[in-house]
This record gives sequence, C-alpha cells and structure tokens, in this order.
Amino acid sequence: MVHVIDIDDPADPRLDDFRDLNSSDRRPDLPGGKGLVIAEGVLVVQRMLDSRFPLHAMLGVDRRLGELADDLCDAGGWAGLSPEVPFYRTDADVMAEVVGFHLNRGVLGVAYRPEPLDVVEVIEKATTVAVLEGVNDHENIGSMFRNAAGLGVDAVLFGKGCADPLYRRAVRVSMGHVLRVPFAYVDRWPHDLDTLRDRGFQLISLTPNPERCRSPRR
Repeated sequence: MVHVIDIDDPADPRLDDFRDLNSSDRRPDLPGGKGLVIAEGVLVVQRMLDSRFPLHAMLGVDRRLGELADDLCDAGGWAGLSPEVPFYRTDADVMAEVVGFHLNRGVLGVAYRPEPLDVVEVIEKATTVAVLEGVNDHENIGSMFRNAAGLGVDAVLFGKGCADPLYRRAVRVSMGHVLRVPFAYVDRWPHDLDTLRDRGFQLISLTPNPERCRSPRR
C-alpha cells in the first residue's frame, strides 16, 4: 500500500524532509519551519500509523521495509495512508549522509503536524490527566509520555515553559507514545486548570523535594 522508490543519491531533493536532523537551524521538525513530526525506528513508525498523525513519507533500508510490510498493508484503509505514500528505499550510508548521522534504527517516517487539540477535547473522555509545568528537556518529556502510557494516563496538559513534545528526540524517547496519548497546551496558566475542577477532576500537585535533591546519594 506504499510506493517504493529506490534512491542512491543523498542529494536527491525528494529526501529533503529527512535532511540535517541535527541542524539547529534547518531541522525539518521545527514548528516554525516545515513542522514535520519524525518517527525513528520500526516500533515508532508502527505507532505513527496508528495515530492522528497522517504519514507523509518514509525513508529506510530494505530490511525495515520488510519488517513494516504487514503494518503498511493493514493500514491501507487508514485515512492517513494512501498508496501514494512513498517509501524511499536506500542503504545505510546514504541515510547517514542525508540525516547527518548513522541511524541504527534503519527507518524514518514523517508526518505533518495536525491542528493542535484544545484542553476540552483532550480531557473529554479522560479519567486520569498528567499536567506538566516547566519541563524543558525533550528527553524528559518523552519519558513522561512513555510512563503515562504505561500507567494508563489518558491525556497530558502542558503549562508554561515545557519543551516541544513533537521534537524528534521526544518522540523517540517516548517510543511513539507522544503520538498516541492526546495532549494540549494550557493557555492561561494556572487559571485554565479550573477546567479540570469543573469536570470533577481532583488536582494533586507533586514537585521534587529540594532537601532530598541536595542530600548525598546513599
């Protein structure tokens, strides 16, 4: 259900959505740039296929295409995947030159960022919601989504100062759960948390103990 295209030239413009992933000013996943969401590895691409992020293109080696074959066929009826979605098949050396580093996972998927969800949409059917404030490390954001999925958290809300959850590293560390656990930004922090109270949620606040943080490890 995908269009396989063999490419051996790393300068091919069709690969521009995957190019320079480590470049701070040219990264394609910057919200103000192309605004792409990038999935790394078979597992994360599988979770992108089963998400609200419609897959736009893939880049990978033949082995990973084989590992994804059943998932791509099963997703044929999915609104976000059509037979026109290209899988650019190449080798590991070409991939490394395109993305800027050697990618052990062997496959990338890209999707366009959909319109953001709002708080009411995200919590409408939720029973447990995680609210994050001031978490400015992308890998911490990713690990929180992974833990949220494991603990049965239905939604995540972001307050001020949180890192972009759709940055490539956040998506990777979350093992793709950031694509599946719905999230929204709280516009008026902390006043919009009243929306949770109005819908019967009990708010519980947690923060690291500064005394424990300063004490030597035992």
